[in-house]
Amino acid sequence: MLADFAVRVEQSHGRRYPEPQHPYRNDFQRDRDRVVHARAFRRLEAKTQVFTRRYSDHFRNRLTHTIEVAQISRTIAAQLGLNTDLAEALALVHDLGHPPFGHSGEKALDSIMRQHGLRFDHNLHALRIVEDFELRYAAFRGLNLTFEVREGIIKHSHDYDPKEHPELAEYLLDLKPPLEAQLIDLTDEIAYSTADLDDGYEAHLLMIDQIADTSDLFKLHYQEAKRQYRGVAEKLVFNEALKSIFDVFVGDLITNTRERVQFAKVHSVEDVRRYPERIAAFSAPVEEHRLKLKEFLYENLYYSPGLASEKEDAERITRELFAHWMEEPDDLPRNYRDKPGHDPLPRVICDYIAGMTDPFIYQQYEKYCCG
Repeated sequence: MLADFAVRVEQSHGRRYPEPQHPYRNDFQRDRDRVVHARAFRRLEAKTQVFTRRYSDHFRNRLTHTIEVAQISRTIAAQLGLNTDLAEALALVHDLGHPPFGHSGEKALDSIMRQHGLRFDHNLHALRIVEDFELRYAAFRGLNLTFEVREGIIKHSHDYDPKEHPELAEYLLDLKPPLEAQLIDLTDEIAYSTADLDDGYEAHLLMIDQIADTSDLFKLHYQEAKRQYRGVAEKLVFNEALKSIFDVFVGDLITNTRERVQFAKVHSVEDVRRYPERIAAFSAPVEEHRLKLKEFLYENLYYSPGLASEKEDAERITRELFAHWMEEPDDLPRNYRDKPGHDPLPRVICDYIAGMTDPFIYQQYEKYCCG
């Protein structure tokens, strides 16, 4: 049973191009399936989350991270009486716009685009992918997703100013997104906070004492796991501690969001949209633990000396390739060479690079910049 404040598929604002109903899948299920079958979704398998494959092929990539977010989102949505199909579709599409090389690639692209008076934003790029770049259907460009999924792509993690983005006016920028979309940014945080600790430890870039000195939450659950599993390998004790922390985050998000819903007295999606702040949230103590873990990961993993050379390579490769195509646009593929009449050349190059996988951008770099 859906809660009163859940999005109902039969009340969807619909698709940009109307289509007949499917005989055995609702529209949000069809959106989920269209995302899974998209080329951009498949490319996530070869895009960096934190560690490139040159470091190891055991760690999360952008695709496995996305699957983990979808699993968490569906579980929490079900507990809150939300639309699990919509939550799952939003989770699966939430990272579709990320470029190669993870956040290093995004940082480099945005920095380059600023020099041309433009920006790169992975959420807005994801919207361009599902609206225009994916070519699978004869009747329309893009995936023709429902309004609710397209809205969630741009609003799940960021509130855009309507004055700065008039092109997004149809997405109700003056209103909050439904709870299904609000969840995604938080489940994303749960997924990568715990997964990056796991991968960082496996990579020998993070030590248990180092994490425990910063995070009281980790220290508490690691000590409890160590007490409960005496004589067990350290890695397995570490896994048990992470599992407990994961449960704390998930359980708190369910409980606190449920309490905030009651406090806000929302009884419809419209109530959620018009509430002055986002309702989905961690409790204050758990949010403090989450922020400490996030700060720790930035200081000791994301900007660690062990990953510095790869980040430098990522930014250099992105910049040099971008500069090459600005000087030699005829080296772009034909379908991109034909675009400048509609988009400025920097945007065309940015779109091309953002769609690349890590292996492909290395190939392009060797082809055009290492001769």
